Amino acid sequence: MGTDSDSGGGGGRARGWVLKALVLFGGALLLKRLRKSTTRWDHARAVAEALSGEKFSREQARRDPDNYFNIRMLMCPATEMVDDSRVLYFEQAFWRTPQKPFRQRFYMVKPCPKEKKCDVEDIAEHLTTVHLSRCERGKRCLYEGSSPPGGFPNSWNGATYCTSELAIHKYGEVHTWDRGYDDEGNQVWGARGGPYEFKPAPSSSDDDMFSPLNFAPTLSLEKKMEGSFVVDEQ
Repeated sequence: MGTDSDSGGGGGRARGWVLKALVLFGGALLLKRLRKSTTRWDHARAVAEALSGEKFSREQARRDPDNYFNIRMLMCPATEMVDDSRVLYFEQAFWRTPQKPFRQRFYMVKPCPKEKKCDVEDIAEHLTTVHLSRCERGKRCLYEGSSPPGGFPNSWNGATYCTSELAIHKYGEVHTWDRGYDDEGNQVWGARGGPYEFKPAPSSSDDDMFSPLNFAPTLSLEKKMEGSFVVDEQ
């Protein structure tokens, strides 16, 4: 009887392991199928939602105040087109003067054409298209992309063309890097050390309220900042 009991228990354990293996295998197949079912429109919606909201470069300005300012970036839904493309209103301003944005424009977010090797199109100012693709495994970002080679026309501060890079990270973090160049390829405006890093608005505190990063800059500082971004000339 002891032998039969032990044998039965062993068989039950074996069946249990087989059942677990089948469940895990089935779950893996389901996850793979769900991933395959993600459409380009799903990616477009994910990008539009990640871009939306109020974000600040406060942490970056604290780490490197000589090269980055505390900028408020606001992006919110404006409308949806007939083809389901999403239009977002965009503006940037100094944290203490949100009523005086120095940059305003619209983004249209929609899937890339099937012939393109990308997931989402971000159509910005000057009808420029930035193609976004899912980031490779191991990278911190979720989506990333840039303007086409050669950039697009721009005449601010002696520039003849400018380039734009955009990366979407987890938890609503967005990195943007816009730079202007002259005919000889010299950078004439834009951050030099890397992209601006915008994170969702944190909870306010007395310490943040009196931080010098949050006070309106002087006229000369505003001029310097104005030369670090594209100005919509349309």
